[in-house]
Amino acid sequence: MAKEKKKEKEKKIVLERVYNVPLRKEFLKSPRYKRSKKAITALRKFLVRHMKSDKVKIGKYANLNIWKDGIKKPPHHIKVVAKKDEEGNVFAELEGAPVEKPVETEKKKVGKEKAEKKETGKEEKKIEEGFKKLEEKTEKIIEKKAEKGKEIQKEEIKELKKEHPKQHAPKEAVKPKNIEAKPTAPQGRTDMRKP
Repeated sequence: MAKEKKKEKEKKIVLERVYNVPLRKEFLKSPRYKRSKKAITALRKFLVRHMKSDKVKIGKYANLNIWKDGIKKPPHHIKVVAKKDEEGNVFAELEGAPVEKPVETEKKKVGKEKAEKKETGKEEKKIEEGFKKLEEKTEKIIEKKAEKGKEIQKEEIKELKKEHPKQHAPKEAVKPKNIEAKPTAPQGRTDMRKP
Protein backbone atom coordinates (compact mmCIF):
# COMPACT_ATOMS: atom_id res chain seq x y z
CA MET A 1 0.00 0.00 0.00
CA ALA A 2 1.28 3.40 -0.86
CA LYS A 3 1.38 5.91 1.93
CA GLU A 4 -0.70 8.96 1.27
CA LYS A 5 0.69 12.24 2.48
CA LYS A 6 -1.79 14.59 3.98
CA LYS A 7 -1.05 18.17 3.22
CA GLU A 8 -2.05 20.65 5.80
CA LYS A 9 -4.13 23.33 4.26
CA GLU A 10 -3.24 26.85 5.22
CA LYS A 11 -6.29 28.50 6.66
CA LYS A 12 -7.49 31.28 4.43
CA ILE A 13 -8.07 34.61 6.08
CA VAL A 14 -11.60 35.79 5.46
CA LEU A 15 -11.51 39.03 7.43
CA GLU A 16 -8.66 41.21 8.65
CA ARG A 17 -9.13 44.46 10.56
CA VAL A 18 -7.14 46.85 12.74
CA TYR A 19 -8.85 47.97 15.93
CA ASN A 20 -7.92 50.50 18.59
CA VAL A 21 -9.60 48.80 21.55
CA PRO A 22 -10.57 51.00 24.52
CA LEU A 23 -9.82 49.22 27.79
CA ARG A 24 -10.01 51.95 30.44
CA LYS A 25 -13.79 52.09 30.71
CA GLU A 26 -13.90 48.37 31.56
CA PHE A 27 -10.89 47.93 33.85
CA LEU A 28 -11.88 50.92 36.01
CA LYS A 29 -14.91 48.88 37.09
CA SER A 30 -12.66 46.36 38.87
CA PRO A 31 -10.30 46.76 41.86
CA ARG A 32 -6.65 47.70 41.22
CA TYR A 33 -5.31 44.19 41.84
CA LYS A 34 -7.48 42.74 39.01
CA ARG A 35 -7.17 45.42 36.33
CA SER A 36 -4.95 43.67 33.76
CA LYS A 37 -7.13 40.55 33.97
CA LYS A 38 -10.18 42.70 33.35
CA ALA A 39 -8.43 44.39 30.40
CA ILE A 40 -7.85 40.99 28.79
CA THR A 41 -11.52 40.04 29.20
CA ALA A 42 -12.54 43.45 27.81
CA LEU A 43 -10.33 42.89 24.74
CA ARG A 44 -11.82 39.43 24.26
CA LYS A 45 -15.43 40.77 24.55
CA PHE A 46 -14.66 43.56 22.09
CA LEU A 47 -13.32 41.07 19.52
CA VAL A 48 -16.28 38.70 20.00
CA ARG A 49 -18.70 41.55 19.34
CA HIS A 50 -16.89 43.08 16.34
CA MET A 51 -15.57 39.96 14.60
CA LYS A 52 -18.80 37.95 15.10
CA SER A 53 -17.10 34.83 16.49
CA ASP A 54 -16.78 33.20 19.91
CA LYS A 55 -13.40 31.57 19.13
CA VAL A 56 -10.97 34.34 20.04
CA LYS A 57 -7.26 33.95 20.70
CA ILE A 58 -5.07 36.80 21.89
CA GLY A 59 -1.49 36.83 20.63
CA LYS A 60 1.69 36.73 22.69
CA TYR A 61 2.74 40.32 22.06
CA ALA A 62 -0.71 41.77 22.72
CA ASN A 63 -0.83 39.92 26.03
CA LEU A 64 2.68 41.10 26.96
CA ASN A 65 1.74 44.70 26.10
CA ILE A 66 -1.24 44.59 28.47
CA TRP A 67 0.80 43.05 31.30
CA LYS A 68 4.02 45.08 30.80
CA ASP A 69 3.36 47.48 33.72
CA GLY A 70 1.93 44.83 36.01
CA ILE A 71 -1.54 43.86 37.15
CA LYS A 72 -2.48 47.30 38.48
CA LYS A 73 -1.62 49.48 35.45
CA PRO A 74 -2.78 48.13 32.07
CA PRO A 75 -2.71 50.48 29.05
CA HIS A 76 -5.80 52.65 28.44
CA HIS A 77 -6.24 51.33 24.91
CA ILE A 78 -4.43 48.87 22.63
CA LYS A 79 -4.11 48.68 18.84
CA VAL A 80 -4.53 45.14 17.49
CA VAL A 81 -4.77 43.41 14.12
CA ALA A 82 -7.62 40.89 14.19
CA LYS A 83 -7.70 38.08 11.61
CA LYS A 84 -10.63 35.71 11.08
CA ASP A 85 -10.20 32.46 9.14
CA GLU A 86 -12.68 30.18 7.30
CA GLU A 87 -13.52 28.18 10.41
CA GLY A 88 -14.40 31.28 12.43
CA ASN A 89 -11.25 31.38 14.56
CA VAL A 90 -10.15 34.91 15.42
CA PHE A 91 -6.52 35.67 16.20
CA ALA A 92 -5.64 39.12 17.57
CA GLU A 93 -2.04 40.35 17.71
CA LEU A 94 -0.47 43.67 18.58
CA GLU A 95 -0.03 45.91 15.56
CA GLY A 96 3.57 45.87 14.34
CA ALA A 97 4.43 42.65 16.20
CA PRO A 98 6.84 40.25 14.46
CA VAL A 99 5.16 37.45 12.52
CA GLU A 100 5.94 33.99 13.86
CA LYS A 101 6.53 31.09 11.49
CA PRO A 102 4.07 28.19 11.58
CA VAL A 103 5.16 25.25 13.70
CA GLU A 104 6.51 22.27 11.73
CA THR A 105 5.11 18.85 12.44
CA GLU A 106 7.27 16.15 14.03
CA LYS A 107 7.36 14.00 10.87
CA LYS A 108 8.72 16.83 8.73
CA LYS A 109 11.38 17.59 11.32
CA VAL A 110 12.52 13.96 11.48
CA GLY A 111 12.72 13.72 7.68
CA LYS A 112 14.79 16.91 7.44
CA GLU A 113 17.11 15.75 10.23
CA LYS A 114 17.76 12.42 8.48
CA ALA A 115 18.60 14.14 5.20
CA GLU A 116 20.92 16.58 7.00
CA LYS A 117 22.63 13.70 8.85
CA LYS A 118 23.35 11.90 5.55
CA GLU A 119 24.86 15.03 4.02
CA THR A 120 26.85 15.92 7.12
CA GLY A 121 27.96 12.29 7.52
CA LYS A 122 29.73 12.33 4.16
CA GLU A 123 31.32 15.69 4.88
CA GLU A 124 32.45 14.55 8.33
CA LYS A 125 34.12 11.46 6.84
CA LYS A 126 36.04 13.63 4.38
CA ILE A 127 37.10 15.96 7.17
CA GLU A 128 38.19 13.04 9.38
CA GLU A 129 40.28 11.58 6.54
CA GLY A 130 41.93 14.95 6.02
CA PHE A 131 42.74 15.17 9.75
CA LYS A 132 44.25 11.67 9.72
CA LYS A 133 46.52 12.59 6.79
CA LEU A 134 47.62 15.76 8.55
CA GLU A 135 48.35 13.86 11.77
CA GLU A 136 50.49 11.32 9.88
CA LYS A 137 52.48 14.09 8.19
CA THR A 138 53.07 15.91 11.46
CA GLU A 139 54.17 12.68 13.18
CA LYS A 140 56.73 12.03 10.39
CA ILE A 141 58.07 15.58 10.64
CA ILE A 142 58.36 15.32 14.43
CA GLU A 143 60.22 12.00 14.15
CA LYS A 144 62.69 13.47 11.61
CA LYS A 145 63.36 16.47 13.83
CA ALA A 146 63.88 14.23 16.86
CA GLU A 147 66.41 12.11 14.93
CA LYS A 148 68.30 15.21 13.78
CA GLY A 149 68.31 16.53 17.34
CA LYS A 150 69.78 13.25 18.65
CA GLU A 151 72.52 13.30 15.99
CA ILE A 152 73.46 16.89 16.79
CA GLN A 153 73.55 16.09 20.50
CA LYS A 154 75.86 13.10 19.93
CA GLU A 155 78.23 15.25 17.82
CA GLU A 156 78.34 17.95 20.52
CA ILE A 157 79.16 15.36 23.18
CA LYS A 158 82.03 14.00 21.06
CA GLU A 159 83.45 17.51 20.58
CA LEU A 160 83.26 18.22 24.30
CA LYS A 161 85.10 14.98 25.11
CA LYS A 162 87.89 15.91 22.70
CA GLU A 163 88.29 19.39 24.16
CA HIS A 164 88.16 18.39 27.83
CA PRO A 165 89.74 15.06 28.62
CA LYS A 166 88.66 13.42 31.87
CA GLN A 167 90.36 14.80 34.96
CA HIS A 168 90.84 12.37 37.82
CA ALA A 169 89.80 13.66 41.23
CA PRO A 170 91.91 12.60 44.30
CA LYS A 171 90.48 9.60 46.15
CA GLU A 172 90.79 11.06 49.66
CA ALA A 173 89.47 14.44 50.45
CA VAL A 174 91.89 16.74 52.26
CA LYS A 175 90.69 18.12 55.60
CA PRO A 176 91.76 21.62 56.62
CA LYS A 177 94.14 21.82 59.60
CA ASN A 178 93.80 23.80 62.90
CA ILE A 179 90.07 23.59 63.09
CA GLU A 180 88.75 22.34 66.41
CA ALA A 181 85.22 22.16 67.61
CA LYS A 182 84.53 24.96 70.09
CA PRO A 183 81.42 24.85 72.24
CA THR A 184 79.12 27.78 71.60
CA ALA A 185 77.08 27.55 74.79
CA PRO A 186 78.65 27.42 78.30
CA GLN A 187 78.51 24.08 79.99
CA GLY A 188 77.09 23.66 83.45
CA ARG A 189 74.83 25.87 85.47
CA THR A 190 74.95 29.59 85.04
CA ASP A 191 73.46 31.95 87.61
CA MET A 192 72.03 35.19 86.53
CA ARG A 193 72.79 36.85 89.87
CA LYS A 194 75.80 39.08 90.29
CA PRO A 195 78.21 38.27 93.19
